[in-house]
Amino acid sequence: MSHQTPVQLPRGRPRSFDTEAAVERAMGVFWSRGYHATALPDLLRATKLSRGSLYAAFGDKHSLFLRALDRYVANALTRMDTELDPRREPVDGLQAYLAGYVDRTSGANGRRGCLLVATAMELAGHDAEVDRRIGSFFKAMEARVAGALSRAKAAGKLADGVEPSSAARILVCFVEGLRVVGKTAPTRITSQATVDALLDRFIR
Repeated sequence: MSHQTPVQLPRGRPRSFDTEAAVERAMGVFWSRGYHATALPDLLRATKLSRGSLYAAFGDKHSLFLRALDRYVANALTRMDTELDPRREPVDGLQAYLAGYVDRTSGANGRRGCLLVATAMELAGHDAEVDRRIGSFFKAMEARVAGALSRAKAAGKLADGVEPSSAARILVCFVEGLRVVGKTAPTRITSQATVDALLDRFIR
């Protein structure tokens, strides 16, 4: 009598959607509406997922929000790593870094604002996971800017008396404040003039 090997059936139906694309679309909703004003139906429409699929993939609204915030932070850090690449001339890198903020704080881009700043205003102090992510991002940004300023100092490009770590902290506070002011949709000329005025204080 022959024995047949039992067929191994899959334990669950494989996901038929792009998880990262769903996170990207959810990020757009949270960015536009804020965390508390975003309802589950908003996320279901944006991601084109059923309630069951969304919960199976991400757990709940808060978990999906943290995934979206992580994606936003990762994109920002990747952009900064390109702008402040140690292989490029440090002053050029700092100018590129600030030029990005001019783009993001002028006109319609400025009106949209910054997901990170909006999240800090809405949830910081009330959500430990959000606090940790925002604090880590600001430290990472400050470290990258301080590195560029240190390289500028080594090249003799910093103004007398400018200390890289303190200047980096000032620049981080400045650009995040610029994102808030950007909600009033300043012109590119205004944003650029503001950026130039500050950088001139630091660079020879």
